[in-house]
Amino acid sequence: MLLTGLVALTAGCAFQYGLAYLIPALRQQGFSLELASTLVACPTIGLLATLIAWGAAADRWGERVVLASGLALAGAALLAAAAVHGAVALGICLVVGGAAGGSVFAASGRLILGWFARHERGFAMGIRQSAQPLGVALAAATLPALGDGGKGTTPPLVFLGGFCLLAAVLVVALVRDPARPQAASAAEGSPGRAASPYRQPVLWRIHAASALLIVPQFTVATFALVYLVDGRGWTALAAGRLLAVAQVGGAATRLAVGYWSDRVGSRMRPMRLLAAGTAAGMAALAVAAAAGAAAAVPLLIACALVAVSTNGLAFTAVAEYAGSAWAGRALGVQNTGQNAFAAATPPVLALAIGALGFGGSFAVVVAFPVAAAIIVPAAAEARRASEIAPAVGRRDPRPAAETAP
Repeated sequence: MLLTGLVALTAGCAFQYGLAYLIPALRQQGFSLELASTLVACPTIGLLATLIAWGAAADRWGERVVLASGLALAGAALLAAAAVHGAVALGICLVVGGAAGGSVFAASGRLILGWFARHERGFAMGIRQSAQPLGVALAAATLPALGDGGKGTTPPLVFLGGFCLLAAVLVVALVRDPARPQAASAAEGSPGRAASPYRQPVLWRIHAASALLIVPQFTVATFALVYLVDGRGWTALAAGRLLAVAQVGGAATRLAVGYWSDRVGSRMRPMRLLAAGTAAGMAALAVAAAAGAAAAVPLLIACALVAVSTNGLAFTAVAEYAGSAWAGRALGVQNTGQNAFAAATPPVLALAIGALGFGGSFAVVVAFPVAAAIIVPAAAEARRASEIAPAVGRRDPRPAAETAP
């Protein structure tokens, strides 16, 4: 279940977040940096419109049907995008593909909640969340080469569409929806009647902190290639290979951070520390880029590793706070907030780079992880743990949600 979910999410992330590696090909076709960046953000715009609906569908009908149908529709939209001409038609196809691909972001997280116990979920969700850097790594390693030499965007889009269709077939063949534990079902009720977890501010704070941390992540993911090519004189192929390696390293950091959170029994304390580390890394990168120093390259790679590391923590915490009856919708809200910032980051940063240069733009980004570190509800998490521990000890050594298979 975990590996199939990983493949499915990797397919979704490769086109949702990997299209930045088509910017050189789009610019060769005559698009400006601003227009190319807007096209890159089109899948995320579609994603925003459907995430909560996909989450509600997963709560109602289960993960398997939602994952398979969404991936199949996304693959068809990407194949259509490979056949059209013009920015408007291409943008429409990418928006539709992003809307369909939202299924994998909402449903794959519920598999983790259902199939793994709490002391395993941090690491399991880290594996699931490693799909984002792995998808971007795959895009970095393949899309520049597929679009190089005047080939345009058709071969890369065919590749991405085929990957989504393959993932849909794997989901149909291998995924089985987890059974909800009877104790959890009795306590939580049906999805339509369960008490809302949003009566308390903790989930909202996790959503807000996660959305803020998307800005440095997507600043690096979207403009690292552009910076290395335009600012450092690298070729697109060489830069793509380096960034593919960095994204694989980012996947490894998500695994390590998930394991760390399981061992310390906290998602929010590690998340706060990593947000502070991201702020420090972006500040150092801004100084180096403004000075034109060679140190900007290793700092860029370091930021690529750290900036992606918190996603698994946030998604695990959201699923745990929401419970199985609300997990799909809560993860939909989580993804909506993150992807709203993800959609805005490429076009806004493109304008900022034009006005301030790379160094000045990176400096502006520092404010976002600083704010996230302040918002992360680490104290609220500690209070909740101290409140539920005595009750859990009297009833059963494991919370009810952990009795899932």
